[in-house]
Amino acid sequence: MTAHSPGLYVLATPIGNLADLSDRARQLLSEALIVAAEDTRTSGTILKLAGSRARLLSLTEHNVSERSPELLAAAREGIVALVSDAGTPVVADPGARLVEAAHAAGVAVFAVPGPSALAAAISVAGFPGDDVHFLGFLPRPRAERIQRLTAAAASASVLVFFESPNRLPVTLRELATELGDPDVCVCRELTKLYEENVRGRASALASRFEPARGECTVVVRIPERSPASTAEAEVVAYLSELKRAEARRSPAAAEAARRFGIARQRAYELWDQA
Repeated sequence: MTAHSPGLYVLATPIGNLADLSDRARQLLSEALIVAAEDTRTSGTILKLAGSRARLLSLTEHNVSERSPELLAAAREGIVALVSDAGTPVVADPGARLVEAAHAAGVAVFAVPGPSALAAAISVAGFPGDDVHFLGFLPRPRAERIQRLTAAAASASVLVFFESPNRLPVTLRELATELGDPDVCVCRELTKLYEENVRGRASALASRFEPARGECTVVVRIPERSPASTAEAEVVAYLSELKRAEARRSPAAAEAARRFGIARQRAYELWDQA
């Protein structure tokens, strides 16, 4: 007989410092029947720390549909814990599909909050946290990456994303050229021995972190936009949608000019930014 009700427990694990595993998380892991994780090697260390004898099951983007019925059946009888490789599950990992399936099946879902690179980075960046757009991991192709950044910057005051140390300098230079060289906080190796959180202009930090090592979370403060630039950002976002739909430049510019009440020539020029 366990001390907790049966169900699916979405359980946060340390993002670096193992001492951040909460007492409640340890207790639940010790009581769990199954622990579902994307990387069982990483999560195996956490289970040993908690003294858990739970069955460890790999849950990836490729097998989540296949394994969800088994996990949900177990969650009706006891505790099933969903963990990520590090931090809070469902933030940039495939766990969301299991949680969605649990709700659809009427299986109780419980939160076991704790470490989160997203929340930690926002807290140490010192930027306002009331209008944040989280982008997860950015796309690798340059055009897709820039499109995602510029589209998000059109509506949010602060952007947060995860980036590999190898691509970090390139991405920072793209922020400098595409978003007006904004203030950035690079959070590297959060909670670990060599943690550092460095603020500065994107252009300056590009050279500062070349090369970089370790896990990186980037927080970007978008410069305040004038009404004119905000309106043009909306036009660019609209043209980006048309471009993805394989529209041709001239008719797309004509439609954007009609929709937003701007000169057709200006809409034609903004096509290059979409």
